[in-house]
Amino acid sequence: MHDDPRFRELRRRLLVFVFPMSAAFFSWYLLYVLMSAYARDTMATVLFGQVNLALVFGVLQFVTTFGIAVLYARYAARRLDPLAGELCEELDGGTPDTAADTVSGGINASDRNETEEARR
Repeated sequence: MHDDPRFRELRRRLLVFVFPMSAAFFSWYLLYVLMSAYARDTMATVLFGQVNLALVFGVLQFVTTFGIAVLYARYAARRLDPLAGELCEELDGGTPDTAADTVSGGINASDRNETEEARR
């Protein structure tokens, strides 16, 4: 399977998203940490009421995390899942759901039906 060009393309597509996004998020997080440690006066700047720049940066870390998760889900549905489905189908001789059932419960739907029939 590792030699299959579709598998290599799937890995390439995954890495094209994961590495740049990870580098961008790590840089953003590092900026937050370094500014909190070495630019305390800047981070203490009050923007309004009791809200300062450090608080806004902290909240934006969570917003960024959820934003990346949404972007990844959309990217995976569009660019990864169709190709992964093809590979699963070919490997398992069934549908992509069969592979998910096997991973999640150890028994796919057809095995479950056979087991129920055997009990009767």
